[in-house]
Amino acid sequence: MKGPSIWAYSESPDLSSELYTAAESLGKELGATPVLVEVGRPRGSASPGERLVLTVGGGDATSPEVAAEAMNRAFESARPVAVLVGATRDGREVAARLAAKLGLGCISDATSLATDGKSLTGERGAFGGRVVARVRATLPCVATVKSGSFARASTKEGGTVELDVGEVRRLTRTVQRAPKASGSVDLKRARVIVSAGRGVKKKEDLPILEELARLLGGALGCSRPLSSDLGWLPEEHHIGLTGVTVRPELYIAVGISGQLQHIAGMKDSKVVVAINTDKEAPIFQASDYGIVGDLYQVVPALAAALSSRT
Repeated sequence: MKGPSIWAYSESPDLSSELYTAAESLGKELGATPVLVEVGRPRGSASPGERLVLTVGGGDATSPEVAAEAMNRAFESARPVAVLVGATRDGREVAARLAAKLGLGCISDATSLATDGKSLTGERGAFGGRVVARVRATLPCVATVKSGSFARASTKEGGTVELDVGEVRRLTRTVQRAPKASGSVDLKRARVIVSAGRGVKKKEDLPILEELARLLGGALGCSRPLSSDLGWLPEEHHIGLTGVTVRPELYIAVGISGQLQHIAGMKDSKVVVAINTDKEAPIFQASDYGIVGDLYQVVPALAAALSSRT
């Protein structure tokens, strides 16, 4: 691999593919080649493009501590112009450790990236998701990118280079592991999303929206207050800057006012339908179709119409 490069790393194959898309876009501006970085063994033969596999000895390659040190050792010879890391729990640790080791700036939880050739600018939520902040770091730098911010890259032929970075030992150890209960929803893969907002009066009314989602073959999402403040739905249902970023074919916002932090999480949906009693609600500015009306009348009517066609 010769010439400037942009690294894309995540322990998640799906997120790695999204990061590769981001690296490819930035690479066109910077004249740099996107490179998918893996630590440990190669993850199969499929890859969206060029791949750099960092092999390590004496350490757990899945550990953020080991991954960061492996990339730190490889950085000096490769000198990538930027390192993009998936904003997962482990990814955030990898990025922070790597940036600290290299003395580089680190942009966290970016939902979009742009460059002027000398620096990297990322957009991210701030002040509890109430505003969008633009954070700039001088190149080279590290940036974590939220899942769902970029489309996944298609698989194609690309070369693979393996680099042995030597023995890497962990200085920390795992004391205990406990299973985490996980939900059944994956909003990033949903083709249709019906999303609930504060217009829903009580938790017991959510099945009205769930039925509409079921009839459309979709999933139920929500705005921040319903998950973070009221606890009516698990956090994995929360769509917005501080939650999940989605891009379904159809997004139906029910009783959602349309604050900036929510719009940022669903603005790339193909078709957006808004249902709200307030005709001045900001959500209508981000919608393709709008219905000014009471969700307790509109949603059952839509469900009844869909049921009559089946």
